[in-house]
Amino acid sequence: MTRKTLINLAYLLAVLGLVFTVSCSKKMFGTGPDGTAGSGVTKGANVTVGSQNVAEEYRHLAATERFPGEKLFFQFDSSMLLGEARENLRRKAKWLLTHSDLSVVIEGHCDERGMNAYNIALGDQRAKRVKEYLTNLGVDPKRLATISYGEERPLDAGKNEEAWAKNRRVQFE
Repeated sequence: MTRKTLINLAYLLAVLGLVFTVSCSKKMFGTGPDGTAGSGVTKGANVTVGSQNVAEEYRHLAATERFPGEKLFFQFDSSMLLGEARENLRRKAKWLLTHSDLSVVIEGHCDERGMNAYNIALGDQRAKRVKEYLTNLGVDPKRLATISYGEERPLDAGKNEEAWAKNRRVQFE
């Protein structure tokens, strides 16, 4: 697991520990403001620890973990964003706009065909195209960094079109 995943997992466990501590404490019984007796807990209420809603925090953590895993794929020798990639980027932009505390690195990748310098340039072009698209959707460009790995980090080491198609991508960290 990556360091980031371990940190997020530790954070989730800490939050869950607090929830269990709160839920296992003695229940306070008394009368409510309307004079009725009860346990002091409203049925169906969201549990809040400190100022964080646990359900909201869990959704945020799950989305943060899922965000880097979604990849955008490109045609051979191209940085043009296709329909599926554009739809994926619209979802990512919406997510980034609601999580304004996070920044991402946009990684451009290529298949092994072509010269290394060309592939670095093409990977850079792909990453910058994605950054431009997200910026046009309202994401602050200061939150988006780009890097190109060219052909250096393939997803699939195969020597066929299926493998090369997987390697022509942009992914997020």
